[in-house]
Amino acid sequence: MKIIFVRHGHPNYKDDCLTELGHPQAEAAAERLKNEKIDKIFSSSCGRAFETAEHIAARHNLQITQLDFMREIHWGVPGTDDFMHPWDNVDKWVQNGKDMIGYDWKNDPEYKDRTVLKSYNKVVEGFDGWLKTLGLEREGSYYRVIKENTDTIMLVSHGGSSSVVFSHIFNLPFPFVCKTIRPNFTAITEVSFSGKTGELVSPRFELVNDARHINGITAENYFGR
Repeated sequence: MKIIFVRHGHPNYKDDCLTELGHPQAEAAAERLKNEKIDKIFSSSCGRAFETAEHIAARHNLQITQLDFMREIHWGVPGTDDFMHPWDNVDKWVQNGKDMIGYDWKNDPEYKDRTVLKSYNKVVEGFDGWLKTLGLEREGSYYRVIKENTDTIMLVSHGGSSSVVFSHIFNLPFPFVCKTIRPNFTAITEVSFSGKTGELVSPRFELVNDARHINGITAENYFGR
């Protein structure tokens, strides 16, 4: 089974939709993916992800199934104005020489006391439940093949929720993923699972963060700034 992750196009976060730049970016992704044999298309239930998925689905004559657990993650401390964005946070860690690999990030105050960890766990639980319906059941650090599946599946979501998934399925620290994989708008990442029924398997990256299809379709070129 192969899962093709796509980040949404340039967004209007306030209205949760694509901007006039986001639509041509999504169309460029659809053109890039037009020859893929896609069996099913899923998206986050956020509008900006669903609108991006519509461009791709139209090329393949497929219906889109929305997944609430893949909505974008949240940051900050509940009930306060204290805000911590994971990408900004890891930049600070690097500048301070802080280890991202061997460190217990879940117990770091900058994560455990903020909503990001709750969001992380929600995505992980939902994603593993969804994978089980596709024939893969989490067992320890890996996945047991309970039913062989050769489908190619499209999942359109967000930079944050997809980073959670990559952290979880590859057993990588979330801050490390936030630093090393920062998906551009409509960036494509492909992950494959292979194995026979009963085997314990680990996923494999086939493509990471490919956004070459939107070269030139940027705010600077599109809006003149």
